Amino acid sequence: MKVINFIVFTILFSVFSSGQNNINNSDSVLVQDSLSYMVYGDKINLKNTYTAVEINKKYKVLKEGDSLATKFRATVRSVCKAKGCWMKLELDKGEEVMVRFKDYAFFVPKNIEGKEVIVAGKAFVKTTSIEEQKHYALDAGKSKIEIAKITKPKKELAFVAEGVLLKK
Repeated sequence: MKVINFIVFTILFSVFSSGQNNINNSDSVLVQDSLSYMVYGDKINLKNTYTAVEINKKYKVLKEGDSLATKFRATVRSVCKAKGCWMKLELDKGEEVMVRFKDYAFFVPKNIEGKEVIVAGKAFVKTTSIEEQKHYALDAGKSKIEIAKITKPKKELAFVAEGVLLKK
């Protein structure tokens, strides 16, 4: 009887221990995230994050009206100078994506040009009106001459972020 109890105990212990290891591994990924990055909005796990080049390829197959839930890593090209309420990220071959924040629920620092971020949310393609382009140009601190040159709607890559990780 003692042998059977020992075997049952050993099996239960090994099952319990293997489950604990899985929990610790996922916890360590989240701890690593929070140590390496400042979190804005929802927390993001680094697993399965696309590069700027990879996400640019994904954008090429999107049509206006389509969206893709995803996350990717890129460098900040510009940020709203009024509040930090949007940013433009560098993609591949001179492309960029306009990132806004879901429900206007959070902002990013206004001085993060050149920094690496990871964004998670929805990627899509849209047409931006003249008025909206001028508004964003004003927010970016563009001159009146540059703003006056905006004369037609523009098809652009867009992203609504639920969360942003800013590399420390």
